[in-house]
Amino acid sequence: MATGEPIAIAVDLGGTQFRVAAVTRQPLILHRVAEPTRADAAPDVVIADIARAVSDVCARVSRSPVIGLGVAAPGPLDHVSGVVFQAPNLPTWRDVPLADELRRRTGLPVLLGNDANLAALAEARCGAGRGAEHLVYLTLSTGVGSGFVVDGHLLLGKDGAAAEAGHMSLSLDGPLCGCGNRGCLEAYASGTGLVNRALEAIASGRASNLARHGAALDARDIEAAAERGDALAAELIEEAGAALGLGVRNLLHLFNPEIVVIGGGVSRIGAPLWDPMLRVVDSDALSVYRQNLRIVPAALGDDSGLLGAALLVHEAGPLLANQLEAVRR
Repeated sequence: MATGEPIAIAVDLGGTQFRVAAVTRQPLILHRVAEPTRADAAPDVVIADIARAVSDVCARVSRSPVIGLGVAAPGPLDHVSGVVFQAPNLPTWRDVPLADELRRRTGLPVLLGNDANLAALAEARCGAGRGAEHLVYLTLSTGVGSGFVVDGHLLLGKDGAAAEAGHMSLSLDGPLCGCGNRGCLEAYASGTGLVNRALEAIASGRASNLARHGAALDARDIEAAAERGDALAAELIEEAGAALGLGVRNLLHLFNPEIVVIGGGVSRIGAPLWDPMLRVVDSDALSVYRQNLRIVPAALGDDSGLLGAALLVHEAGPLLANQLEAVRR
């Protein structure tokens, strides 16, 4: 790296760990650290931990100008005010002014974004959708996150709460979702959804080797049981894939993307999930939405949030310059 190349510091905040990295404009990760998130502690404790890690990473790239700090955080959040309203895996977080607190503690301008939105941005700029102007991104994990790139820009909505495809209803009388609604895509195609539906089926009398796991059952157990021929596990994955296909089909009708990128741990189940998804998408009577469409696995893995947070800073332009001037004053 040439001395003097602008650097963005990126933070990816999760319920289990947070990661901090120094990232060039390309983007290329130069240095990173990962630390456990003290999820049950007060927000101030977690923010102090992040600020210390940011200082450590800044020290590693001291020969280059650090132009700002980008943060990928779980939502819902307000990207304009920098407030995290609630974080699913951080139980003490309510209306936390994360951007202001990090700005005060680090002396850097701070931009905040939803983690799935920023992962979508990273996949569009330098991942599986490199160069795409119209991209739909879904991540199937504990829940279902999503982000949409439209005309080359993230779709955020008036409150920054757009792109929550995981809570798109597929059935008004479907399984209960963690959000309180029924029939959400997340209730079918997330790890939590798979587990909840398995436990309900077992409680209703369905025979399955999954019963031996009890309350410790997770999505990996369901995947492994399906591979061994367990009928219930295979059925749940098949239904999850079909629900995912219906969700993708709805999103094609809404956004007419050129590429759909799907990531997250559940997506790595592979063909038993992807095949029914593709069958449902391909069965769409409105075939124009399928023409020249690519549906592909995500390419950036666990780095998508970090790279997206860094891109947020590198692409911020005047917004970041105004913040930097305010910080210096």
